[in-house]
Amino acid sequence: MKKGLILAALVLISTGCFAQKNPLVKKAKSLMNAETPDFSAARSAIEEALQAEPTADNYYWAGMIGYKEVQRELYNQMMGQGADVTASGTGCIESYNYWLKADELAQVPVLDKKGNEVPTDPKMRGKISKMMLEYYKNQELVKYGIHLNDSRDYLGAYKAFKMHIDIPDLAMMQNDKLQKEMPRDTTYIQYKYYAGIFAVQAELHEEAIAILEDLKDGDYEAIAVNQFLYQEYVALKDTAKFVATLQAAVARFPQEPWFLQNLINYYIFSGQEQTAIDYLATAIEREPNVAQYHLIKGNLDENQGNYEAAMQDFDNALALDPTLADAEAGKGRVYYNQAVKLNEAAAMISDNREYKKALEEMNAVFKKSLPFFEKAHEMAPEDRSYLQTLKALYYRFGMDDKYNEVAEKLHNL
Repeated sequence: MKKGLILAALVLISTGCFAQKNPLVKKAKSLMNAETPDFSAARSAIEEALQAEPTADNYYWAGMIGYKEVQRELYNQMMGQGADVTASGTGCIESYNYWLKADELAQVPVLDKKGNEVPTDPKMRGKISKMMLEYYKNQELVKYGIHLNDSRDYLGAYKAFKMHIDIPDLAMMQNDKLQKEMPRDTTYIQYKYYAGIFAVQAELHEEAIAILEDLKDGDYEAIAVNQFLYQEYVALKDTAKFVATLQAAVARFPQEPWFLQNLINYYIFSGQEQTAIDYLATAIEREPNVAQYHLIKGNLDENQGNYEAAMQDFDNALALDPTLADAEAGKGRVYYNQAVKLNEAAAMISDNREYKKALEEMNAVFKKSLPFFEKAHEMAPEDRSYLQTLKALYYRFGMDDKYNEVAEKLHNL
């Protein structure tokens, strides 16, 4: 006997076995279709049947139990009796998973009488896809996901919404007629966004990123999507990705300072001050009336030794906000730090006359800083850093009364 004929014979024998209905399946069907269904008993019966015969048909009927429970809750709702969202939702998820398994087993290739490969059960996919479409259109999983979110079960909410948005991509749903009934419209995008947010809340970083990456170039909640995406990359400590996300968002959303501010902060705290200054120039160009931008740029310019630019930055900040004590202190600090450097240079001078001259020059610069720190202290009298600097300056110049006054203020803070 030829090999093909042997296989075909085996297939026929196998198919014949599967056609024999397991009495436990019959019992489960009877229990779930009763006038007063006993879904718990039906599930027990079908579980035994699956252990004995894990066939596509038995998985299909296992899924029908959850489906029948969903139908009962929909009927109760329609009759004004109130639906059990948990029962409906868990039934939907249960049937969804059983049907995925049924479809998988039904698509296992076997040989027909002519020796051609065909699905084990060619009609199964059509039956299941119709009910999956029904779930999708009735939004059963969405309803359950909303309920879980309200209960702060963000993991469950994510899973429910993810199952819903995955339906159009299932292999069983890939035909033109079904696809026309599941457009990737605004509602679909909205639910995908919610799935991403639930993943964020459940701290499923990889899952959240996968969804947010798909949405980041779209129009739906685009700013929020990119903000969440940045934060997820931060959570994973993926510096390259979160910087790239910020850079792209800075270019795309020039009206939204949040991205630019976070990018500037990154460059500041990573020691890339010149890059931060460049982005601050962009920020100032976009929002010239934000005093804080000028203040921060002044601090960075000072660190870079660009003292003239720093003084102009601080003046710009004060012109916009005359109460900005840090800008006054910034101007004082420019002189103070220059004087410190002069002091360091003076220590290297061996000639007594030149050394004395250097000290006089140094003290003159220290004195230039004094009125700015005094003004900053007037604006923010409880700032310890201003008082500490004033204390050092008053001591340097032998201003005992003011030194004692500042020392007392520091003691009382």
